Amino acid sequence: MAWRSGNLRRFLSTTSSLFDRPLSATKAARVTEQIPPSTTLFVSGLSGRTTNQKLREAFANFGDVIQAKVVTDRSSLSSHSKGYGFVRYSNLEDAEKGMEGMDGQFLDGRVIFTEYAKPKDTL
Repeated sequence: MAWRSGNLRRFLSTTSSLFDRPLSATKAARVTEQIPPSTTLFVSGLSGRTTNQKLREAFANFGDVIQAKVVTDRSSLSSHSKGYGFVRYSNLEDAEKGMEGMDGQFLDGRVIFTEYAKPKDTL
């Protein structure tokens, strides 16, 4: 079916309104929800080559790292990384320095993002 200019204009005018809608109240609340400071950081955007040791070394530049864990897919035979992990510091000050220092930085060729981890009871 060939598009006539009227049909194309009508199609574009109806689909463009989908992107102009404001967020629903629940989605807006989720976007603006503040996660309380924590000694544990959530790290996303990790490369498949990033190991627990590499993650620990990268974040150790900002304070005392207690634990660094790359989350892997247990169902695969070779335990592939899921692309995210957690870093736990000994205190809030170090966690804040680690979050600010590593957010948007490169690790194993990928840009990573950091934020405070949500408490387990709210997941």
